[in-house]
Amino acid sequence: METEVRRDSLYAWVLACRPKTLAAALAPVAVGCSLAAWAGSFRVIPALLCVLFAVLMQIASNFINDVCDFEQGNDRDDRLGPRRACAQGWISPRRMKTGIVIDLVLALCAGLPLVWYGGWSMAGVALVCLVCAYMYSAGPYPLAAHGWGDVLVVVFFGLVAVGFTYYVQAGAWSPQATLAGLAVGVCINLLLTINNFRDRDQDRLSGKKTLIARFGAEFGLRYYLAQGGFACAFALCLIPHGMFWAGLLPLLFLIPHYRVWSRISSIYEGRELNRCLGLTSRNILVFSLLLAAGMLLDAMAK
Repeated sequence: METEVRRDSLYAWVLACRPKTLAAALAPVAVGCSLAAWAGSFRVIPALLCVLFAVLMQIASNFINDVCDFEQGNDRDDRLGPRRACAQGWISPRRMKTGIVIDLVLALCAGLPLVWYGGWSMAGVALVCLVCAYMYSAGPYPLAAHGWGDVLVVVFFGLVAVGFTYYVQAGAWSPQATLAGLAVGVCINLLLTINNFRDRDQDRLSGKKTLIARFGAEFGLRYYLAQGGFACAFALCLIPHGMFWAGLLPLLFLIPHYRVWSRISSIYEGRELNRCLGLTSRNILVFSLLLAAGMLLDAMAK
């Protein structure tokens, strides 16, 4: 199918958005909204604005990564991951940069109204998100290429996305928001981990210093498996805070998580690992929905 992509077509832009990664944008917002419902503070309009902002920021990050990897020469012929729009000539770098600007403007249009609900601090949060989305792949010190990708994912897809989705509805932070944010952030980092595991040899050739490029494949396998356990451990910490089901239900995620890990271990290297990308994305949604469902059950039990 990808060989039939027409230059600058709608399908090319859809592929550039990387739809499988959008679970990483939707999952933390769903959890933040469920936490707000548990606190009796759910509000539809700020919730929808958070959804729009998160999805648009994820797409912007994907566009920036696409064009930067192309211009930095990282998308070589030996690339194992899914094909990229600029490298394949589906979208020119100039048009991709225009798309980035348009996407970021739309993200700001979705994010700035949150000032009404969360105060002017939300403008600062939106600005930091924009800057870090750029610095993740671009600039003189691309953060992801220097091993900071895992930290950024946990912070922005976990603590920021879950915590501030809750904050703009509840008007305050809470320990539950911190624990839920860490749980979701660690789980979402599985998507980065499987990418880095697949690309470990190419990353070394490109000079990228991801954790797995530095410490090797066996570390990567242990790291992937352990993150599922840590995500559930953070969820379990919600139980002393009056959230029994939110702590318990995510444990079911460990079953599909272990199965995908076993599949990664058996494949070990090559393009076949791309099959595990969609499975990992599915598991992230499973974990987040279990956590959100648990919060809603706890809300009903109050």
